[in-house]
Amino acid sequence: MAFEYQEEELVEVLEDQETEEGKGLVVFNDDFNTFDHVTNTLIKVCKHEKMQAEQCTWLIHFKGKCKVKEGSYSFLKPMKEGITNAGINATIV
Repeated sequence: MAFEYQEEELVEVLEDQETEEGKGLVVFNDDFNTFDHVTNTLIKVCKHEKMQAEQCTWLIHFKGKCKVKEGSYSFLKPMKEGITNAGINATIV
């Protein structure tokens, strides 16, 4: 009696969670933009409350940068573009 068997290969697919989750939108300090401009941009683009935007602006000023939003790359990309279009340096890390 002969038995036939089929060999199955298990392939584990690892998603790069770094590209989908855990990203941060970082805004950098400069010598050109006013506090009001940065604050208003964060309110408009990131939907921050006024106090949150002001706190981020102070951190940007004193620390040189601030992570203003977290999420997936696709969630943060339009916000980064909105901030950079306003003349403020930002990146997704």
